[in-house]
Amino acid sequence: MSVSTIRNIAEFEGKEVQINGWVHQKRSSGKIKFVMIRDGSGLIQGVLVKGECDDQTFEEFEKLGQESSIEVTGVVRKEPRSPIGFELNVKKIHAIQIAENYPISPKEHGVEFLMENRHLWIRSQRQWAALRVRSEIFFAIQNFFRNEGFIRFDPPILTPTSCEGTSTLFSTQYFEDDKAFLTQSGQLYGEAGAMAFGKIYTFGPTFRAEKSKTRKHLTEFWMVEPEMAFARLDDAIALGDQMITAIMKHILGACAAELKILERNVAELESIKGPFPKIHYDEALKILEKRGVAIPWGEDFGAPHESALGEEFGKPVWIHHFPSHIKAFYFKQDGKYALGADLIAPNGYGEIIGGGQREDDANALLTRIQEHHLNVKDYEWYLDLRRYGSVPHAGFGLGAERLVAWITGVEHVRETIPFPRMLNHLKP
Repeated sequence: MSVSTIRNIAEFEGKEVQINGWVHQKRSSGKIKFVMIRDGSGLIQGVLVKGECDDQTFEEFEKLGQESSIEVTGVVRKEPRSPIGFELNVKKIHAIQIAENYPISPKEHGVEFLMENRHLWIRSQRQWAALRVRSEIFFAIQNFFRNEGFIRFDPPILTPTSCEGTSTLFSTQYFEDDKAFLTQSGQLYGEAGAMAFGKIYTFGPTFRAEKSKTRKHLTEFWMVEPEMAFARLDDAIALGDQMITAIMKHILGACAAELKILERNVAELESIKGPFPKIHYDEALKILEKRGVAIPWGEDFGAPHESALGEEFGKPVWIHHFPSHIKAFYFKQDGKYALGADLIAPNGYGEIIGGGQREDDANALLTRIQEHHLNVKDYEWYLDLRRYGSVPHAGFGLGAERLVAWITGVEHVRETIPFPRMLNHLKP
């Protein structure tokens, strides 16, 4: 007898198979009993008819609590009313372990309770669907860069210096007298990689010690950060357009079932195709004034401003040429502006990409390091990249969890990573 996953069940129509999984839900109707089985790849309904299934199975059905682990044998048959088009005529169920009093029942639970039971919450359908979409997004990202000729370049997680400001660093003792920090970004190391390989991307966990409680912030999150030699601001923007378009195309093809569970508006996702609109920071201020959320020139955008810009365009929009004093030291300057750009997602999900052109002149970069009151000695290696074969170069960082949140439509980024780390959450 064949063993099948639920995702591949169509291959076994009319045949007897075994499915290994867990009891998701169950109900009885006289001589017919129904069990929803999940196996990590999907859900299928099993139908037990008295006289057609093993007598012991029919009698012991009531003992199967939610999340009991089971081996189910049955015949696969078409069922047009099923979301997957098939169901299982159950012949026998072998219980591996009977679960009792499963904490997360079908009733409503508070967020704190669910966070304390995150190790179990990820089994629920919406969490399962969101995390499967996350997995496919990660695959699509790496596939995109491979097809575009980028090399994956892994930066260290423990670093000796800050990338974007010391106030949001986690520090740790590094052997005797040295102190190390958990990385905020792989970008600086990525620039070294670009000078060696031409086009690279980094992809890994990053850490920010911001005491933020918004729905868009995590303490530990994943970033993908491409860097390109012989590239400028427009090249970084074009790459971002292409990447988001490729990811969206892949997700629409690979995650139809998951998006349905999440009740995501697929038509809205289908309309997301680059190139996306591009507006200057000064133009963005005019839009914000029109929408009643004006800010003075020189201030950075907050959540209300990003939401307003998203509403204005109804799709992702690039804001470029921010005032230089609100951007990091490594941006190349254009007068009082930095050659940077942020991609703002619609529906209140805010900035999902931030990047631009890097300063390629050693003297100009040295001045910026000093203006930001950073220790020059810590950045000598970074200055070396400008002293030995400097070229125009550009790149960006994409926060993976914000992208997952936007594509899935979940309300909070805590649902886009298996075990979220936030201001008041370090367990489980």
